[in-house]
Amino acid sequence: MKKLLSVLIATICIQLSFAQNGADYFLPKNETYDKEVPTPEEVLGHAVGKWHVSHDKLSEYMRTLAASSNRIQIENRGGTYEDRPLLLLTISSPENLKRLDEIKAQHKTLTEPNGSSLDTSKMPVVVYQGFSIHGNEPSGANAGLLVAYHLAAAQSQAVKDLLDNTIILFDPSFNPDGLQRFSQWANTHKAQNITADPNDREYSEAWPRGRTNHYWFDMNRDWLPVQLNESKARIGSFSEWLPNVLTDHHEMGTNSTFFFQPGIQSRVNPLTPKRNQELTLAIGKYHAEALNEIGSLYYSEEDYDDFYYGKGSTYPDVNGGIGILFEQASSRGHAQESDNGILTFPFTIRNQFVTALSTLKAAYSLRKELLDYQRDFYQKARVEGAKNKEKALVFGNEKDAATAYRLSEVLLRHDIEVHHLNKNLRKDGKSFPQESSFIVPLNQKKQRLVHAIFSEQTTFQDSLFYDVSAWTLSHAFDVNTTKMKDLSAAGEQLNEIETPPVKTVEKASYAYLFEGHGYYTPKAVYALLAAGVRVKVGLQPFSLEGKKYDYGSLMVPVRNQSLTEDELYALMQKVARDSFIKVESVSTGLTQGIDLGSRNFETIVQPKVALLVGDGVRSYDAGEIWYLMDTQYHMPVTKLDVKSIGRADLNRYTHLVVPSYNGSLLGKAKDKISAWIKNGGHLIAYRDAVKWANKTELIEEEFRESDLTAEGVAFVDKQKFKGAQAIGGAIFNADIDRSHPINFGIEDTELALFRNSRIFMEPEENSYDNPIRYAKDPLLSGYISEEQMELLKGSVPFKVKRSGRGKILLMTDNTNFRAFWLGTQQLYANMLFYADFM
Repeated sequence: MKKLLSVLIATICIQLSFAQNGADYFLPKNETYDKEVPTPEEVLGHAVGKWHVSHDKLSEYMRTLAASSNRIQIENRGGTYEDRPLLLLTISSPENLKRLDEIKAQHKTLTEPNGSSLDTSKMPVVVYQGFSIHGNEPSGANAGLLVAYHLAAAQSQAVKDLLDNTIILFDPSFNPDGLQRFSQWANTHKAQNITADPNDREYSEAWPRGRTNHYWFDMNRDWLPVQLNESKARIGSFSEWLPNVLTDHHEMGTNSTFFFQPGIQSRVNPLTPKRNQELTLAIGKYHAEALNEIGSLYYSEEDYDDFYYGKGSTYPDVNGGIGILFEQASSRGHAQESDNGILTFPFTIRNQFVTALSTLKAAYSLRKELLDYQRDFYQKARVEGAKNKEKALVFGNEKDAATAYRLSEVLLRHDIEVHHLNKNLRKDGKSFPQESSFIVPLNQKKQRLVHAIFSEQTTFQDSLFYDVSAWTLSHAFDVNTTKMKDLSAAGEQLNEIETPPVKTVEKASYAYLFEGHGYYTPKAVYALLAAGVRVKVGLQPFSLEGKKYDYGSLMVPVRNQSLTEDELYALMQKVARDSFIKVESVSTGLTQGIDLGSRNFETIVQPKVALLVGDGVRSYDAGEIWYLMDTQYHMPVTKLDVKSIGRADLNRYTHLVVPSYNGSLLGKAKDKISAWIKNGGHLIAYRDAVKWANKTELIEEEFRESDLTAEGVAFVDKQKFKGAQAIGGAIFNADIDRSHPINFGIEDTELALFRNSRIFMEPEENSYDNPIRYAKDPLLSGYISEEQMELLKGSVPFKVKRSGRGKILLMTDNTNFRAFWLGTQQLYANMLFYADFM
């Protein structure tokens, strides 16, 4: 009876709380507002916090607000993968908006050599405010409705003074698709009589949940790699302005309170100046004051870190700005029980609202300090660059121009100076062809960012990381690099994103040939197969008409195809253009090595791929594969839900891809999957799915396990001890057998692999069954404990297990990590096209 009474009282309190949560609950006291400017409630049709705002309603309000206020300019910077607008509001005084281009130019001049003469006391500070990059952390975006209204309509002199001295870049939703997905979930399950019971379905989202974008990426890891549409727009705005402060509004566990930076000081990236953290701490005092005023609990400096520059709160730190992370305890719906009482959605919105305003108050008050810091940051960066004996970094590939061009695109999006080479280079035993290599001056404004992108680090002050400990993009893109002591090899500067040059395809009388090294080769092969063209792969090298062809070269015979010779020629021209591959036309099948009619040319079967999704599957890993196939290779893929596999006809597919999986539902289909494999199907198991395959006895595999026990470790250090054994994300070197089909298209005998798992497979007895094997000294960049390093040395990340006419392909590492690990995506493609020959 007592329990029932407490539930009833809680329900009544929730209803009263929501009933009282009008605009007055959020907005500052003693502030007057322009009645000509519409409130959120007038446009949405409900008070903020009563429902979760959908992105379409959010966009409608922002457009309506911009149309009614002379303090706002609005632009659409493009679309998401679901064609939702990527809006940006520029908010300031009407006078500032009239001369916005002038202010922007002056602000950017502050970062140039001639910026020393500028009087920062007379310049506005630039603040970028962004909300809810994780769609199911919606209090930020919902608070943004009120922040935008307040800035557009407030009439106090304090707000007017703020706007006179501040340019606010206002990004109302970093993740429109995720916000829309989550709002639909929360609103669909809202009851008239709200229950705060955490067991209610409202608080337990269905897979893949609303955190991610359309392709299930965590976009708060893409600020540095810049692979996704939303990130490209965001980094474009950032580079255009170089804001002094950027805020990133998030949510965390329901039983937490409110966090603001600084984070844990021992985990700050060593490239971040000490002054950055001092200013972050100074800004934090304004947040504390604002939260004290409304009585909200909070904490700082005990959580999170500023190490990985690919996060929104850390990326500004390597660009002369201050990044601020906010983490609000999440109601994950409309109201939920917590250790701190009933946590309502309006309460979470209010905390985000007041800290958005405290950020602006801090930036206004510390305006000169922030502008001076930014100028000093770039002046010191240039001094460092001038002192550096190395004056340039060269990167490129001998046979794969596409990856080098893709890396140049990333640099350009960060406004980094990049040049073509003016000649072919050979240095340190590496070749850098002029047509597929680039040179980056190291004495430039963003030399610290260049260092962050290309640096390798293997020693650390702390052994715990909130995210990855390494991300070296030259390893990720599998390009060669070298340093130069001068800029004599620098050619024309890139002023816009370019694509690789494509050689004209001549009409062949016998066959078309192209090597497998190009990043877009899988796209080309699939386009040909989908058109009904017979494509063969060479299992050994050969030479023809003065050109050498490597393992995995592709051959398209002219005769006995379903297309006429003219149709085939037109298709080859299109495929070469679309995939940036060099296609050679030959008139004979007689070669030095295997002839074109040899048994060592195998016919490729068109892959028909099912990708396992749903409960138990790691959505990030599944999304990376879906994105790769859909947007890069242009290959259709069936997303097969775990719950549906029992009734699905697996014979429709040549491959079943199981991303990292840790669940029980798939075990019920084990016999069905096993029979399908024996009948010729190929199962690709990634990361935890390798352990699943072993547990269900699809395979028999030996794993290396740690027997480490804690000795002399106090209870208070328990989590540090365990955390130090994690591999959060580091880069390791592996020796590869280039003759094995898994490695077709890889130029070198070594390959940099990204690893964030602790699954270590023992090598097979026969060396030819270990085509990829970690080196004896494998660490290239990042953190790994000594104990885990010993397990990793000499282990193998890839194996092939035969079962009847099919195969089970095991991969312990993520070859498709966050869309930017281009160097190992070829391994995944090879499993699709060449599994029959492994």
